[in-house]
Amino acid sequence: MVKLIHTLADHDDDVNCCAFSSSLLATCSLDKTIRLYSLSDFTEVPYSPLKFHTYAVHCCCFSPSGHILASCSTDGTTVLWDAQNGQILAVMEQPSGSPVRVCRFSPDSACLVSGASDGTVVLWNAQSYKLHRCASVKDGSLVACAFSPPGNLFVTGSSCGDLTVWDDKMRCLHNEKAHDLGITCCDFSSQPVPGGEEGLQFFQLASCGQDCQIKIWVISFIHILGFELKYKSTLTGHCAPVLACAFSHDGQMLVSGSVDKSVIVYDTNTENILHTLTQHTRYVTTCAFAPNILLLATGSMDKTVKIWQFEKETLCQAKIQDQPKQFTENWSEDDVSNWLCAEGLEDLVDIFKMNNIDGRELLNLTKESLADDLKIESLGLRSKVLRKIEELRTKVKTLSSEIPDEFICPITRELMKDPVIASDGYSYEKEAMENWISKKKRTSPMTNLVLSSMILTPNRTLKMAINRWLSETHQK
Repeated sequence: MVKLIHTLADHDDDVNCCAFSSSLLATCSLDKTIRLYSLSDFTEVPYSPLKFHTYAVHCCCFSPSGHILASCSTDGTTVLWDAQNGQILAVMEQPSGSPVRVCRFSPDSACLVSGASDGTVVLWNAQSYKLHRCASVKDGSLVACAFSPPGNLFVTGSSCGDLTVWDDKMRCLHNEKAHDLGITCCDFSSQPVPGGEEGLQFFQLASCGQDCQIKIWVISFIHILGFELKYKSTLTGHCAPVLACAFSHDGQMLVSGSVDKSVIVYDTNTENILHTLTQHTRYVTTCAFAPNILLLATGSMDKTVKIWQFEKETLCQAKIQDQPKQFTENWSEDDVSNWLCAEGLEDLVDIFKMNNIDGRELLNLTKESLADDLKIESLGLRSKVLRKIEELRTKVKTLSSEIPDEFICPITRELMKDPVIASDGYSYEKEAMENWISKKKRTSPMTNLVLSSMILTPNRTLKMAINRWLSETHQK
């Protein structure tokens, strides 16, 4: 069980980041301020808000000891603050003057990394406040960073979708295309994966991005040979871009926040969804676990930070809340199996899987096909299945009648999954428009005029809007 215990609403604009120390919560915002709260009662400390930055503050983080707070901003600076009194310790200017998007302390507090919009990444000496080394990625903005628990490596993520691994001498050790539409956040689990061989440590890294996915990677640290990065799995609980992810201190949970306004908590061992939290009214931009207690903070474009408390005794008993967010006709066979279990029809799972029943097949089932094709002998069971299917059909009709016109493909007259813009300025379902063009039709389906170009451009804004609408519809 997760309980919302407090809502902080002191910022005047979008909340961009939140971070815990053992005694404080820090939040920062587009309103140019950083605010600090006591974890004892969530009251704002007397010296808060912290004001120096002249533009939006994108990121804040505590040093491992909790004594120093770092913040970075569009103004091109990374500022170090005394977390006990709010005094400025240092103002470190990005060499290029570019907006600084992310900052992170090394596990030993000796170094601080700052990443900027122009792709530059700077390693600062956190004691002398001087620039130690500087490098840059080939393309895109630096928007994410995480240090490995041993501290000998750190990973950066770019708006182009690349994960880059650096050593403590700022040498680029590895580059990996992780998310097609850009990375938004990454985080290391502080706890090693159990079962590592002698002299070999494995740690999990999570990355998330505009492709609506969270990817889990395993990095192995070999004392002599270096390291190895391997893709492990993909978590797909969100139906819109994922903007933030963070591991719990004990490594047992992973939390994520999304454009779909939801927060999802995963069990890192099973990768099942433990909790889905939907109290934010706009995009969830940041999430963080407290280091020593079962507290979670989430921040949003709704200008609030919400504090959640976990009930430890029920944590291990929480079960997956697996409710497909897409239309029934788009369900996979696994989604159909989950639906059967939710409706108390788990005895039919094997029969439906054996016959490859997906969402579209499910909606087309009749009493004859249930008896003749699926060989369900019980009349009462067939009647129950048909009754449940009819409820799904009614829901599909209701949803279909509510689809905004701009979400419907002019060719198929169905909700678009992968909208593209043609040269006539209209959006179409990609597959439908490609079929239209492949049949030598060089005219616009809407205007009947000759298309000036056959190039189809992904309409990502429309796709995001459709995914948001789907999410909101299924939450009603």
